[in-house]
Amino acid sequence: MGIVNLTPDSFSDGGQFGSVSAALGHCEQLLQEGADILDIGGESTRPGSPAVPLDEELDRVLPVLREAVKLGVPLSVDTYKPEVMQAALDLGADVINDIWALRRGQALNVVAAHPRCGVCLMHMHRDPQTMQAAPMAGDVVGPVMDFLRQRGRALQDRGVTASRITVDPGIGFGKTVDQNFSLLARQRELLGLGYPVLAGWSRKSSLGAVTGHERPQDRVHASVAAALLAAERGAAILRVHDVRPTVDALRVLQAID
Repeated sequence: MGIVNLTPDSFSDGGQFGSVSAALGHCEQLLQEGADILDIGGESTRPGSPAVPLDEELDRVLPVLREAVKLGVPLSVDTYKPEVMQAALDLGADVINDIWALRRGQALNVVAAHPRCGVCLMHMHRDPQTMQAAPMAGDVVGPVMDFLRQRGRALQDRGVTASRITVDPGIGFGKTVDQNFSLLARQRELLGLGYPVLAGWSRKSSLGAVTGHERPQDRVHASVAAALLAAERGAAILRVHDVRPTVDALRVLQAID
């Protein structure tokens, strides 16, 4: 899953793809490098990031999505706003990727009412403004699993089949460095939920903490290592900024399998 940030303030590549032409060029580059899915987002969710008004997010996402659907590849939209979800699905988006796991407004109803769309449910402790100021305490694997199990059940109770659901443990969303790596070490336990797992380690600060690289763009090698470890531990989707090196690493892994 190649990341397409349409934001001026994302932690790694904010402001690089603000125009429709730049964003589409980035989409095409990610596909050439081997991406299978494009994840388009119009609001940064880095720790401490401010919320973006609805109209502004729609203005960022919809013009790009309107053109990206012509690429003929699966498109995911990274949003927690029900209105953005509905507009994106109406334009032909395939997946809703929600850091709030459909807990905001009518988000659950929007997805439940759609006959085919996929959905990724992520675990987040608190909210983007406060999650790292007061992260979780203790062993997080059990609470993360319990939360994702409950959100998956809420969707299935509304008639959404399990085959449409993916779960994301939310690396960096209200967890300490040790807790994030615990989720990676024990990632196979998440498979017990019965859903595919999405792993989102790309360029994150926990990788900087163990490598000493403060700049996100210097964490490419660590990101590839984390992606490979996640794949070995059963992740079905890897959400990454750096598609080509990740694809190369996965080809080596596939060769020994």
